[in-house]
Amino acid sequence: MAKSQLSDAQLVDKYVAGDENALAILIDRHQSKIYGYIYSKVSDRDVTEDIFQETFFKVIHTLKLKKFYSEEGKFLSWVLRIASNLIIDKFRNDKKMPLKRDTEEFSIFSNIKDTSLDIEKTLIKSQVDIDLKKIIEKLPHDQKEVIMMRYYSDMSFKEIADFTGVSVNTTLGRMRYAITNLRKVIEKNKIYLPS
Repeated sequence: MAKSQLSDAQLVDKYVAGDENALAILIDRHQSKIYGYIYSKVSDRDVTEDIFQETFFKVIHTLKLKKFYSEEGKFLSWVLRIASNLIIDKFRNDKKMPLKRDTEEFSIFSNIKDTSLDIEKTLIKSQVDIDLKKIIEKLPHDQKEVIMMRYYSDMSFKEIADFTGVSVNTTLGRMRYAITNLRKVIEKNKIYLPS
């Protein structure tokens, strides 16, 4: 059996036994979900990169010491818990930053935000979400279903395929058609959707 077909538990066992490639497969298998989770919490690519790397340093350290990890088929959940704790630590440390006084290089006014802009952005985003859902509602049922499951329920294409009882290729095709149809409606009606 190829290593890429092994379960997370089997790969962890191989890594603990000395097979470095097993960890590379685990990281490759889960990196997008872990990276996405971290980014959804910190909204900064540099900080996300740092926390992502630190997460795997902790994973490696813990597995090498063979402590605090009891495999129950939940490797991803365990790694996300580590990432979550590191995110919390980061926010705690940021709050403990020393008070800065104005200098030639630093002005306190450069860090003050106009919250009215945040409120405006929130209102625009809310309206965009409403408009987008109205457009999605006009799609054929199978296309609407795949869009809703993928973007609003955060399901993988495999999970959607299993849920709807069709192949992954059919699911991907439905997504492609849905996006094409959404673009046509948006262009035809000259709808502006800010990013």
